[in-house]
Amino acid sequence: MTETKIAFIGAGSVEFTQGLLADLFAFPEFARARIVLHDIDPERLATSEAAAHHIAAERGAAPLVSAHLERRAALDGADFVINTVQIGMNRATRTDFEIPARYGLRQTIGDTLGIGGIFRALRTFPLLRSLAADMAELCPGAHLLNYTNPMAMNLLYLHRVAPALRAVGLCHSVYWTMRDLSELIGTPFEEVTYLAAGVNHQSWVLRFERAGQDLYPLLDEAIAKDPELLRRVRVDMYRRLGHYPTETSEHSSEYVPWYLHHDAEIDRLRLPVGVYLDIVEENLATYARTRDALASGRPLPVEGTMEYAPQIIHSIVTGTPRTVYGNVPNHGLIDNLPADSVVEVPCLVDALGVQPTRIGALPPQCAALNRGYVSVTDLVVRAALLGEPRHIRHAAMSDPATAATLPVERIWDLCDDLVRAHEPLLQPELRASLGH
Repeated sequence: MTETKIAFIGAGSVEFTQGLLADLFAFPEFARARIVLHDIDPERLATSEAAAHHIAAERGAAPLVSAHLERRAALDGADFVINTVQIGMNRATRTDFEIPARYGLRQTIGDTLGIGGIFRALRTFPLLRSLAADMAELCPGAHLLNYTNPMAMNLLYLHRVAPALRAVGLCHSVYWTMRDLSELIGTPFEEVTYLAAGVNHQSWVLRFERAGQDLYPLLDEAIAKDPELLRRVRVDMYRRLGHYPTETSEHSSEYVPWYLHHDAEIDRLRLPVGVYLDIVEENLATYARTRDALASGRPLPVEGTMEYAPQIIHSIVTGTPRTVYGNVPNHGLIDNLPADSVVEVPCLVDALGVQPTRIGALPPQCAALNRGYVSVTDLVVRAALLGEPRHIRHAAMSDPATAATLPVERIWDLCDDLVRAHEPLLQPELRASLGH
């Protein structure tokens, strides 16, 4: 039998690649898998290759590992493609924060919605289009497992430019939210059952149970006992909306108009404005430590991550059924969100692939927030597909946090500044400055 070939695109995200490989090599079926690493940065690529060999040895695996600066060579004949690219890297991320901050626009993470999410998507779309074209030619039956943010924008773009591509977006927010909630109420996670649905980083915990018993009352008791929990955005949203959101408070604050525009709310909810820039610096330091440790022959220990991609690969290859959360087209899955949007729902995975679960209707207050989110997403994707720079501004005007902070003329000025700053990374039709 031909060994499974797994291509990592953006393998220079070394820490993430290491965790995924540790998970993969925990399965004996992948002890001799073909692991193909691609990155455009030679040093990072070499570091990821050294890490792969180290992790394989630690796990007692003997995979065939190769590294390629040329993407097509990595994709040729792949069964699975894992995408973790970040176009523009740290410099572009810093631009996404520094220019909006001059306008008084606050962001915490900036990778999903808002100004940061919009321009991160526009930088990523050209890569996604060429990646999809290469896969159609070189590995047409492969599954694309995408981790690159902004998840919903990227998956919607992929499904519109390459509808035949087997693409699913993967995020760990639902899993870790449920682990955290289980710990908060003192219930073993292994005994908890749950159902969540919505959009990426703004899904909602619809059911939270143990042996058929609703666990939300235990969460209410925990909140009542600890006033400090009231100083979390997610708890504030849960108390008002009735369903707990599945991404961190830092993320969640950016997708609504209520928090970041108000100094008092930033203080009350302890919101760390610009925190992602600190994360960027931490990531750089972690990469440097990993690179130096591998080069000196004293590699750092690597833990498994419980990420979905290795589980999906194992289920498809072996037929072992699992449930994961995936970002997929809303083809009849959630009734009160647009049919052509991308939604996050539980998915059965087995030898037949990724099979999304129909949810029905979300609670109306939750769907109302999600519809604002998917409207921004749709406009960003339309900007790229139609080559229409005005839709970039329309997306920013529709974004809840941006619209709550800036008058419309300043929104257009901000978009002009960001277009100029990111111009080399944008498709040519979108490089126009439009003024007011």
